[in-house]
Amino acid sequence: MVPAPKDPEPPVISVNVNQTTPRYSRYARKRSPYVAWVVAGAFGGLLLGLGGIGWWMLGRNAQSLTILPVADQEIIQGQTLFLEIPTSLGKQAGGLSYKLADAPTDATIDARRGVVSWPTGEIHPPGDYRFTVTASAANRSAEQTFVVRVSKAPLMPDSEPTDFSVHETPTGQDNPFETAEEPKPKGKIDEFVFAKLKELKIEPANPCSDGAFLRRVYLDTLGTLPTAEEARRFLEDASPDKRAKLIDELLERPEFADYLAMKWSDLLRVKAEFPINLWPNASQAYHHWIRTSIRENMSYDRFVRELLTACGSNFRTPQVNFYRALQSKEPSAIAGAVALAFMGVRTDGWPKERLDGMAVFFSQVGYKPTGEWKEEIIVWDPRKTKKDADAPPVEPVFPDGTPARLSPDKDPREVFADWLIDAKNPWFTRHIVNRVWYWLLGRGIVHEPDDIRPGNPAQNLELLNWLADELVRAKYDLKHIYRVILNSQTYQLSCVPKHEGSEAAANFACYSLRRLEAEVILDAICQITGTTESYSSMIPEPFTFVPEKQRSITLPDGSITSSVLEMFGRPPRDSGMESERNNRFNAAQALHLLNSSHILKKIREGARIKELLESTGETEKAEALYLTILSRKPTEEERNQVAWQANSRGGAQDLAWALINSDEFLFKH
Repeated sequence: MVPAPKDPEPPVISVNVNQTTPRYSRYARKRSPYVAWVVAGAFGGLLLGLGGIGWWMLGRNAQSLTILPVADQEIIQGQTLFLEIPTSLGKQAGGLSYKLADAPTDATIDARRGVVSWPTGEIHPPGDYRFTVTASAANRSAEQTFVVRVSKAPLMPDSEPTDFSVHETPTGQDNPFETAEEPKPKGKIDEFVFAKLKELKIEPANPCSDGAFLRRVYLDTLGTLPTAEEARRFLEDASPDKRAKLIDELLERPEFADYLAMKWSDLLRVKAEFPINLWPNASQAYHHWIRTSIRENMSYDRFVRELLTACGSNFRTPQVNFYRALQSKEPSAIAGAVALAFMGVRTDGWPKERLDGMAVFFSQVGYKPTGEWKEEIIVWDPRKTKKDADAPPVEPVFPDGTPARLSPDKDPREVFADWLIDAKNPWFTRHIVNRVWYWLLGRGIVHEPDDIRPGNPAQNLELLNWLADELVRAKYDLKHIYRVILNSQTYQLSCVPKHEGSEAAANFACYSLRRLEAEVILDAICQITGTTESYSSMIPEPFTFVPEKQRSITLPDGSITSSVLEMFGRPPRDSGMESERNNRFNAAQALHLLNSSHILKKIREGARIKELLESTGETEKAEALYLTILSRKPTEEERNQVAWQANSRGGAQDLAWALINSDEFLFKH
């Protein structure tokens, strides 16, 4: 019996899980007769598709070029005409060029974009003016004629002259940064400043405009820009005391604590990585304590005393991180850090015996490790002085040369803190009011603010002493000092000087121009565009989580940073000196703002810019952009120059880019 034939074994097909080129099976596969038909059909479809594209291209090339009807234009004498010429090929057509003929001699047209520009003036009497535009592309051309009607500005009816208040800057004023009013003293600060200016025969600047004040006070107190709604509301408010009300409002906002905490974190070296080595847990706890103290308006004397006398875990008692945030734990290094942060004194030039005398107060600071990773206990260790062979002199001496007596049962740091915060001690109060003055006006009464010494005298000693006494009278309430300075005429002077020379700036004859801090610039661009920023930390453990929407000024750790912050001069927080922050403008920063995809992407894709352009009327887009970016309305001249540009999406984005790259945006003024 012949056995039945067996079915052939199925071919073994190797599976290439890595999706690389498949291997051949050990059995040859039979080609299906349908494969050839499929291939032929695909090839035929490709030929048909290419043919269709060719016919479409030929049809496009054969499309006639026409200039769409241009309505007759009307313009008031003195304004500038901007008119974009529309064609049947649309804006994206390449190879188009434009020419202007039969038009006033001072009218021009952009040969590539087709935008007609004509600044009218007294040489153009009211009447009709003909314009003829020719558009050309390859072998095609089109021509269109339209009329521009120039009319005189309407005369105002007889009425009483408009009375602008002291704080109001009329729209259309050539200089949007100042008023025409004469500066007048408003309090004791102004009496001291103006008396010194009179003695030096220096004329102070005019008061600043509402728009300049609004932007200035937001940046100086909150480190952030006002929104367009906040700017519009303030500028349209006719109340004579609206500036004082705004100051009170800003000092109670949470952003005030955020911004001031950033400044104190610079001085107190809040940083996780080398060479400070607080580590992330302690760094964040330290920053949180600083911000909470400011938000709750802790008195300044208590703030400093807690920092100097605290004991405990650097994770659970954040104040003790003052003694960890140092490159050296030697008593002399601690003394130098205390003098710099709370007395504004650099001990580098002190005689050794003077520094050693102060170091005695910190010679009994002990450091004890625990079982928890990177935790350390700061303690008062009375035994430490006895076992250290190179300990400072036994007899401590205060920085003013007064000998001190230490009790064996009292922490020497408490003795020093009591001397430091005493109401009669000018080292303490004069330093902090001078530093606040520096933060608000860009220059200290003693400058630099951390270089107080006999060889660097105060520019206005009477003013400095009065502010120090005022702090004591206010029971060390720093918000009160902020309020007094912000309400002064000196702070509210324009940035436009009337007197040239360094002496005018040193005596506060005008507001000091200075570039925005790195964190403020980045936050402002994110706020304007409705975008966020990414940050990173060099410290891998424990993992540092930074919420996507967190603002730069609220970063709790100097180790958490970005390339943009570094480029714009964010301080490394290594020494606690103000000079660590670099606010000088350089070529790399300019190129980044002008050309980087980082900034352009924010402008083109930012939700806030899109929302603004979609929710604002055609004639209001330029004003909305000015309010959003510069915190003021455009002048009449600016409106004539840019309002037409903002009517299109691309034009509005270009305007936003130009305003962000302007000095007015990048500088406090």
